[in-house]
Amino acid sequence: MTPSPHKICITLGTRPEAIKLAPVIQKFRSCQEFQTHVILTGQHKEMVEQVMDLFGLKADRDLKIMQPRQTLTEITYRSLQGLEEIFQDIQPKLVIVQGDTTTAFAATLAAFYQKIPIGHVEAGLRTDNIYNPYPEEANRRLISQLTQLHFAPTQLALENLHRSGVTGEVHLTGNTVIDALLSVAKKQPVCDVPGLDWSQYRVLLATVHRRENWGEPLQDILAGFSLILDKFPDTALLLPMHRNPTVREPIQTILGEHTRVFLTEPLDYAQLVGAIQRSYLLLTDSGGLQEEAPSLGKPVLVLRETTERPEAIAAGTAKLVGTNVESIVSATSELLSDKIAYEQMANAINPFGDGKASERILEIVQRYLGRDNS
Repeated sequence: MTPSPHKICITLGTRPEAIKLAPVIQKFRSCQEFQTHVILTGQHKEMVEQVMDLFGLKADRDLKIMQPRQTLTEITYRSLQGLEEIFQDIQPKLVIVQGDTTTAFAATLAAFYQKIPIGHVEAGLRTDNIYNPYPEEANRRLISQLTQLHFAPTQLALENLHRSGVTGEVHLTGNTVIDALLSVAKKQPVCDVPGLDWSQYRVLLATVHRRENWGEPLQDILAGFSLILDKFPDTALLLPMHRNPTVREPIQTILGEHTRVFLTEPLDYAQLVGAIQRSYLLLTDSGGLQEEAPSLGKPVLVLRETTERPEAIAAGTAKLVGTNVESIVSATSELLSDKIAYEQMANAINPFGDGKASERILEIVQRYLGRDNS
């Protein structure tokens, strides 16, 4: 008699989670051993839908919690309340979460309250500064304390978990974002931006959105961008704006009138990959882009004071420059002026994986749940 498939819930709420979990969802849904339920909290809405459509995925449940200017407390309690009901209804054998978002933390806590094992994709990242990045550093540490299956993307992440004394199994898998990136990049996606001639400029692709950069740090970052554009007339800046008004309003005020600045709505993931492929370098406070861009040979300047991805810094694929105007201008100027410095970063080996992380995660879960039937 064939055993009934294991019920699995994969929970996500933001675009980065959707990107990094898409290849995991595809693997689990292609395996008859599992009945896979994809649960959206709705922490982000349109941006998640774009990713789901790109990978041909549909959600089974959607809490639709998104509200204008929602607080972390609101996201947490609405997610907890909705997920409690869903987990009680489905009664999964395992809940899989990704990364360090408030959705991931709330889903972990909701699963714990139902005594459901948790699998944590991209486990073990650390800055050792509880408020930087905020709230992500706290979220991922709290998730680690409740997780039964830790999927570490790098050797350093694995060592961080062992040092933390976490319970549960720790496995080295690579990062699923490389799985997603390579599957999209091989299709050579386009990124058409009105008025931007990619052949005319060295295009600097920038993203800024993190809470710790709101306010004065964001003002300094934007001032740095202006000075770089003044110094290098052959450059243009492509800046897809986060939907949060706290971020986009200063960007529009400071850079909106510059003739070589191209402000867009958030790019869908295929467009973003196309933009990375065609850009000269990246300036970003994004965690995911620190992992993705090196796979496409693009240097990354990290607009943060700390990073939970020191492997990129050690490998030479990324450089931590902070939010100081002079530091941003200096680091960018070096890469724009010094071909050798640029090539060293562009050709450094990406430490974040080989595109097979999702396959490894599936195999680990098969073994883990297989023991329940033995």
